[in-house]
Amino acid sequence: MNLAATIAPPLELSEGQRTALINLLADNDPAVYQAIRDRILASGPTACDWLRPHVLSSDPVLRRHAQEIIRRFEQQMADNRFLAFCLRHGDEFDIEEAAWLLARTQYPEINLEAYQALLDNYAHDLRERIEPGAGAKQILAIIKTYLFSELVFTGNEKHYYDPDNSYLNRVLDRRTGNPINLCLIYLLLARRLQLPIAGIGLPGHFICRYQSASDEIYIDVFNGGRLLTKTDCVHHLLKINSELREHDLSPASARRMLTRLCANLHQIYRYLELSEEAMRFQRYLVALGR
Repeated sequence: MNLAATIAPPLELSEGQRTALINLLADNDPAVYQAIRDRILASGPTACDWLRPHVLSSDPVLRRHAQEIIRRFEQQMADNRFLAFCLRHGDEFDIEEAAWLLARTQYPEINLEAYQALLDNYAHDLRERIEPGAGAKQILAIIKTYLFSELVFTGNEKHYYDPDNSYLNRVLDRRTGNPINLCLIYLLLARRLQLPIAGIGLPGHFICRYQSASDEIYIDVFNGGRLLTKTDCVHHLLKINSELREHDLSPASARRMLTRLCANLHQIYRYLELSEEAMRFQRYLVALGR
């Protein structure tokens, strides 16, 4: 698959053409809007400069259409940045940076600094509660109480195929998500707390593992932080008729995690019959597979 889509050169628009397009953007006819939207998108991202003043227009139709087109441009730019990130890196990279780049492909307007500060605050609260020299089970019990009893993070079993379960900003907003994204939050807090916790990509499930010289404890983040043993993990594999492979219980690299995040969304968008979104994630998976 060709990763670089064929892009026509931007259309140069005169001042008069821009004015005419702005006037037509105030038309509420869907067919007119689609034609004008396509023309403006073809003119390239610099159109945002002359569209932006109209997001404050007193005309609600013009305001909404201008906002939608600018957001589309921002999504295209976020898509390019994320695709370049996938192609540029090897197995290990900053998974938090990757997750935010992915989130921006769907939500380009998100305030990353605010979300990062929120994670920093969570880590600060936990750091205040964990006594120096605390044992592994004590530390994990504190995290469990904080995340799942106080903040009430939960696995979204009722709406498992909701795409928002897979975007980090929405998981933090709603405090619910799928296994790998809840594990991602757990891992990002563990990194801030300098705890020896890694992600484990079991077939059909994603969990975390606390690994030290004296402890090996598995954590089912999707199910309220329930602690598991290695035997429990083997039983899970047997239950789903999967053979235990050596890498199943090995820490997932950043690339494996990101690939799984994208594969989940690809499957979800195919299930929802959103072909354009599914194709977008197919491009990401090809990039990550190189």
